[in-house]
Amino acid sequence: MESRSGRLDTLHRFTAELVVVGTGDRAGAITLAPSRFAIDIGMWRSPGAQRRGLERAERDIGRGDAYIRSIGFEKSVIAMRTKMVTGSFAPDFAGALTAVLLLLIGTIYWATSSSAETARIVPPPVVDETAPALSSEVAVLAGGCFWGVQGVFQHVDGVSAAVSGYAGGSHDTAQYRMVGTGTTGHAESVQITFDPRRISYGRILQIYFSVAHDPTELNHQGPDTGTQYRSTIFTQTPEQARIAKAYIAQLSQAGVFRAPIVTTIEPGKEFYPAEAYHQDYLTLHPSEPYIAINDIPKVEALARLFPDLYKSPPVLVAATQRAK
Repeated sequence: MESRSGRLDTLHRFTAELVVVGTGDRAGAITLAPSRFAIDIGMWRSPGAQRRGLERAERDIGRGDAYIRSIGFEKSVIAMRTKMVTGSFAPDFAGALTAVLLLLIGTIYWATSSSAETARIVPPPVVDETAPALSSEVAVLAGGCFWGVQGVFQHVDGVSAAVSGYAGGSHDTAQYRMVGTGTTGHAESVQITFDPRRISYGRILQIYFSVAHDPTELNHQGPDTGTQYRSTIFTQTPEQARIAKAYIAQLSQAGVFRAPIVTTIEPGKEFYPAEAYHQDYLTLHPSEPYIAINDIPKVEALARLFPDLYKSPPVLVAATQRAK
């Protein structure tokens, strides 16, 4: 069934009691019925994570007659596979125990594949902008799925717009399906327009390193794997490049993170806005399992660690477009 956002929702064609459910290309569900049960593995976006999740499900469950069926999603680069396991258990104590175990398995899958990092406030940059003359500046940052990064910066005071999109590749390949292959050079990115008189570029980077993503994960953020999820600062000016380079060196020398910072600096790369259904995604879908587990904690960390910079409600793409 086509959803309003252009995705296809996961559906079950048999009557059952729905215990846990998610929809779309990051959906996961445990469905229980008196004579069968099903576990959908679809909460991972990248092909590698999907494959590992399926293999783990097959190992852990290891019972009943199993088969794999494909579900095509409007936004997916490949068809997600869904593990369907049929078995039999009576609706008695044994059945109830099986249901509980399945629910726990599903919870573990979600938790171990999430990117709800433990946020920490990192020191502010020693090198930063001085006496900005302009009232508007643009930063482009990549740090995993753009849904969460956009959601964070839409709540930052001094930011007038945060748009999800792609940077690092060409105009011809700036499409979700193509970027998802990991072969385009693009990274899922967010273009942040801000007033440097209210918040400096260095403070934008401080939030980026503190709550928006984990800068120690190479080509990977939480459950998402591939170069399209890399940690990258797409600098727009030589001054931004100077500040970013100095800040990475400062944090590395201070040993703020337990692992080396792998964030790269890529100057002179064009930004291309993503499809409309990606914009304002966190605000529009706060209860989706992926958003609730991976991204809402980032916004909460922003409010907790940077109370002087947190604002609510967020500045949304839809609102700025209407204003124009």
